[in-house]
Amino acid sequence: MPRPSEPIRLEGFNNLTKCVSFNLYDFAVARTESERSSYIAYLHQHFSAERITAILSEIARIIDAEVLSVSAQDYDPWGASSLVLMSDLAHGETVDASGKVVSSVGAHLTKSHLCAHTYPDVQDPRGICSFRIDIDIATCGTIVPLRALNYMFESFENDVVIIDYVVRGFTRDTEGKRVYMDHTVRSIQDFIDPKILADYECEDLALPGQNIWQTKMIRNELDAPEYFAPGTDPTTPDNQGMLAKIRREMSGIYRNLPD
Repeated sequence: MPRPSEPIRLEGFNNLTKCVSFNLYDFAVARTESERSSYIAYLHQHFSAERITAILSEIARIIDAEVLSVSAQDYDPWGASSLVLMSDLAHGETVDASGKVVSSVGAHLTKSHLCAHTYPDVQDPRGICSFRIDIDIATCGTIVPLRALNYMFESFENDVVIIDYVVRGFTRDTEGKRVYMDHTVRSIQDFIDPKILADYECEDLALPGQNIWQTKMIRNELDAPEYFAPGTDPTTPDNQGMLAKIRREMSGIYRNLPD
């Protein structure tokens, strides 16, 4: 992670809105009704609304935010959503009536939130199942939501990942000048553990003048048994063909190509 630069002295509350969009795709093979039912049961167990909410709550803790309220929903036949409103726990300093310097908590309740939506797909006639989850973090204040990226990688199985980071709005420094960015970002990859990056091919888009960054990632090697039901031999010609189809699916999403 890059070393933080000297903080900018601001006047009043930091009004910058920082948004991270974390979109991941995971694949599996399920060709029979039994395998599809098993895959759906796995998703219900590991990525229910309750489980997703727990992940979002931990993200809030990592980025030093306080959870204010939660709205979560499971869907029939599959899928889940969770919305977490939060406030910035970063402290500033004020002076009380006695002249003593005390800490104060800045909160911007309508701007800071976490939300997640899952999109399972088990209807592919070839038997290629996919699981997509979109996680959006929008903060206002001193929070830098990129700090939560490693935890998100640890929480999910990721074949393709697309991360977008945008900073919007402006605040003012003590001289009254507009400030459009309060921290340094060269690449989103700088906020990801190198051990995680080693497993992926990565591609960056950076428009620092517009405060826009994107990193796309695709897994380098497929751990073949992980894509099949337990007890399946992934080395058979048919299953090797399914792995090749998964790789094409991954490449299509990574390159934004049609079927």
